[in-house]
Amino acid sequence: MELKIGGQAVIEGVMMRAPHSLSIAVRNPQGQIVVKNEKLKLLSDSWPIFSKPLLRGTVALIQSMIMGIRALNYSANVALEGETDKKGQQQEIGGVTLAATLLFALGVSICLFFLLPLFITNFLKGFLTFINQSSLFFNLVDGIIRVCIFLIYLGVVSLMKDISRIFEYHGAEHKAVSNYESGQELNPANAKKFSTAHPRCGTSFLLLVMVISILVFSLVPKETDLAMKALYRIIFLPLISGLSFEVTRLGTRKNAGPIWGVFMAPGLWLQKLTAKEPNEEQIEVAIRALQEALALEKESARVG
Repeated sequence: MELKIGGQAVIEGVMMRAPHSLSIAVRNPQGQIVVKNEKLKLLSDSWPIFSKPLLRGTVALIQSMIMGIRALNYSANVALEGETDKKGQQQEIGGVTLAATLLFALGVSICLFFLLPLFITNFLKGFLTFINQSSLFFNLVDGIIRVCIFLIYLGVVSLMKDISRIFEYHGAEHKAVSNYESGQELNPANAKKFSTAHPRCGTSFLLLVMVISILVFSLVPKETDLAMKALYRIIFLPLISGLSFEVTRLGTRKNAGPIWGVFMAPGLWLQKLTAKEPNEEQIEVAIRALQEALALEKESARVG
């Protein structure tokens, strides 16, 4: 049975994740591929309620952020030859530091992509009277501004040399996953033929969050004051992420119809900014991470 594989580009490498296993492959300054494998115990394994629709999306997003920050920390140590502990192992980010980093990242994202558009829209309503006509109009303008800020952000960071390099590994990750899902032998020559875009990409998910938030925030009455609107932006985030996760699952099914294809297309187009064409060495790293994750998953299944 084909496993659902997800991944993330890291510094000079790729993290690949199967349902209960994770592998990070990073190329060090000497040109060697360094690998770290880890078995995963998901929250839903102990608490089945977290595997239910809507809840599973929020839980998956939080777990992905935690794994992503840890993977970035590990890759930075390997790629930049960071400090090791007394046993020669790469140092892990501590629990307190991880929590602080996660909260900071969430705070910046909420301020930049949810609160800033709200304040700009509230300012504009003094000049564009139609904004005040309904909650839908207000949140439509708010949503358009949010998407614009998101696109500008991606466009600016893609110009940075180090980020552009990570985006190439992002493309390598997608090619490797597509190679696996095609059933063809996993190797750089086969993977190279596939697109750098993938429908389950986090970039597409974030765009979907932006769109769905317009509809969810429109449920807030237009008479609601600015402070409460800002609070609702935060309160509704778990619902929005849960809905976006479910829509992504529906839209990326193999038997999804052409209407879903049209609906998911903007996310694939957007990936032209975040998933660049990789070279063969980068694809090799992505394939190594995928192979390690698959091997560990099979081992876990045998032990289980």
